[in-house]
Amino acid sequence: MSVESQDLNLCANDNRGQLQLGAGSGLVGWDEVTQGTVLTSFEGDATGIANKKAEERLYSDFNSYTASVASWRVNKPVFNRDICIDCQNCWVWCPDSSILSRDKQMLGIDYDHCKGCEVCVEVCPTNPKSLLMFNEHADLDESLAAWPEKKKKAKKSEEA
Repeated sequence: MSVESQDLNLCANDNRGQLQLGAGSGLVGWDEVTQGTVLTSFEGDATGIANKKAEERLYSDFNSYTASVASWRVNKPVFNRDICIDCQNCWVWCPDSSILSRDKQMLGIDYDHCKGCEVCVEVCPTNPKSLLMFNEHADLDESLAAWPEKKKKAKKSEEA
């Protein structure tokens, strides 16, 4: 499977992941925020925001939708669409909403917001798993080529 076939340009709009949170960003760290400070997720009036699609919402600079945390990751999950059964376990359990899914079909991973926690890999039920962790700098084609084969169960007659 080639990189092009998995690169779907899944960013909803131009402001998704545009800011890099971390050293030198000019924002204070979580432990430096004054207690009681309210960090709003959206700019302006948020009335009816739940009825809008993510790409239609006006997010604040503090929201993880507009801020990238990709630099925090050491290992990244790689998705193999040939094995995926679209069970949506990864989408449900991802703490960062980094699994991109439309109409109950897994499309890919939002690497701007994935922190590499490996939850998606742990909840994947396929054999072999359709998501595996690889080094952050590993090439996608090389990662897919290194995918393990399906483990076959031994027949009862062979076990005896």
